[in-house]
Amino acid sequence: MQTAERLVNLIAVFCIVSWRVSWMTMLNRSTPNAAPQTALTELEIKLLDHLVKDRGANRSQRTTISHYVVKIARLGGYLARSNDLPRGDTVIWRGLSRLIDVEMGAAIGAKLYG
Repeated sequence: MQTAERLVNLIAVFCIVSWRVSWMTMLNRSTPNAAPQTALTELEIKLLDHLVKDRGANRSQRTTISHYVVKIARLGGYLARSNDLPRGDTVIWRGLSRLIDVEMGAAIGAKLYG
């Protein structure tokens, strides 16, 4: 962060990521039964299904945005216990950050190894 231009670029990236986190959190609260494709790509959905195992969710819940937001939050440290508070932006941010790292690793692995 030695120049103002680099700082401006970093702030711009943080604004985009924070908008996505806030949007996914609000989308989950307003329409929890929406399709996960409204906020996530197919690759992200497949990676979440592979990384985070389902906990007693029935088949109809597995196709909602709410189910996948919980998976993202679990990547960020949310324990998803019955008495836990609702997921917040912080755990969604951490989980989305981990998901993006895994997604980049999967893309690099696919490129290197076919």
